[in-house]
Amino acid sequence: MPSIRKNPSNLKSTAPIRRRLSAVERESQLVAGAIRFFSRNGVDAQLRDLARELGITHTLMYHYFPTKQALLERVYEDIFEGGWRSEWDTLLDDKRIELPEKLTRFYVSYAQAILVSDWVRVFVYSGLSGRFITERYFSMLRVKLFSRIHRETQRYLGCRTRKPPTEREMERILGLHGSVFYMGMRRWIYGLDSNLEVTENVEADQKIPTSLPTAEIDPIHIEDKVIAYVASLQFRDLALEGRGRNGSKEKKDNYSSSLISISAGTGKYALKDLRNKKRHSENHTVAHT
Repeated sequence: MPSIRKNPSNLKSTAPIRRRLSAVERESQLVAGAIRFFSRNGVDAQLRDLARELGITHTLMYHYFPTKQALLERVYEDIFEGGWRSEWDTLLDDKRIELPEKLTRFYVSYAQAILVSDWVRVFVYSGLSGRFITERYFSMLRVKLFSRIHRETQRYLGCRTRKPPTEREMERILGLHGSVFYMGMRRWIYGLDSNLEVTENVEADQKIPTSLPTAEIDPIHIEDKVIAYVASLQFRDLALEGRGRNGSKEKKDNYSSSLISISAGTGKYALKDLRNKKRHSENHTVAHT
């Protein structure tokens, strides 16, 4: 019986050779795995279970992240704080762009960045447990986003005040922001929307996510929410007139006849300029004093 040669020298292994990860790459891989793990199990889940799921020892996990808080800090820095884009600062500060277009362009880009399963679910889980991520993120938004929306809203209305937003003004801003985030809640928490898809970006050789997936959003949904916000600014003035503040019937009729419309097929807003309306109101008041 002929002998069987083991491991003949003329045969080469077809198994792919895995590149050894550097310490930085290994740490990034652990963070990416932790994000997916916390998204499914909540931020109260144990690191021992995370290590088991990632196929590494508990000791190796603690070598990179000695405490769960340290790991949560890194998760926050990577996908929440680090997810804020510098081009959003530029867009929000650009005085050449009117408020409706500015908010629409911002929230379309913002929604594409955050309305993915891992981002939404980790954020919600954090809000239910300790609120470490949610409190820090909203603190950042108050500076980077909400204050800018308030400033641009006042500029759009022709107001020069530098006062912080009133409680009611802040409620409108949070209503706009929350309506966008709720799209992600419906899809990834309630499972109601099937038309919110994602595209995942990975590094081919190691299957390491290079970033969170990108959500595919129909801009018309964002446009509708911005229209509602801008309309609320107009209805605010109507409500003041309806309560009898400087309340002549003629002025109320002028306000009521100012409607919001959208140019068909362009996606651009043809909103009546509230600043012109405010100047007309002031001139009318002066003429009758």
